[in-house]
Amino acid sequence: MTAPTLMPRYRGGDQPLVVGIGGTLRSCSSSETALRCALDAATARGARAQLLTARELVLPMYDSERPDVDAAARLLTAVRAADALILATPGYHGGTSGLLKNALDYLQELAGDPQPYLDGKAVGCIVTAAGWQAGASTLAAVRSVVHALRGWPTPLGVVVNSLNNPFGPAGEILDAKLAGQLDVVGTQVVSFAQAGLARVS
Repeated sequence: MTAPTLMPRYRGGDQPLVVGIGGTLRSCSSSETALRCALDAATARGARAQLLTARELVLPMYDSERPDVDAAARLLTAVRAADALILATPGYHGGTSGLLKNALDYLQELAGDPQPYLDGKAVGCIVTAAGWQAGASTLAAVRSVVHALRGWPTPLGVVVNSLNNPFGPAGEILDAKLAGQLDVVGTQVVSFAQAGLARVS
C-alpha cells in the first residue's frame, strides 16, 4: 500500500497572499462586495490580499492553440504567486458567469508549471444569486471546477441571496449571518495556507 502524499507546509512567511477573483461588470455588484468582505477577513487574519475584479477579467475567449497570454498576464502572475484564492461569481442559469469561467480556462497555461493549475492551494468559493436554488447549484459547479484544477475548496462555501438585500449602499453587510460566513471563508483560506495547503514559495 502506497503511503499518502503529505502536503508541504507553507513557507512564504507570516503573510500568505490571498488573491480574490470575480464579481460582475456591474458597479458595486453583490458578488464583488461579498468578495471584498471575505478578503477583508483574510487581511484581518494577517494575510496580504490582491483583488482582480471582473473588469480585469475581460479577456479574449480562451483558445488553447493560440492563447492570448499577454492579455491574461496579470491573472496568471497573480495566481502563480497566490498562496490561496477566493473566487466569487454570480449564478447565471445554474452555473458560473462566462467571464469567470473564461478566466479560469486561461489557467490551462499553468499546466506545465512545477505546481500546475491550483495544485495545493486553498480556494474559497462565493456565489451570489437571486434565490437559493440557483446559488446552490452554482456553488457546486464552482467547487467542481476548483477540484478539476487540483485546488482545495474550503469546507465552507457561501451562497448570497441577493433578493434579501444583504448589503447597504456603502457596501456594508446588513446580514449578520452572512457576515459571519464570509469571515469564516476568509479565515479558512488563511489558516489552510499557513497549515500547508498552499504552495511552497
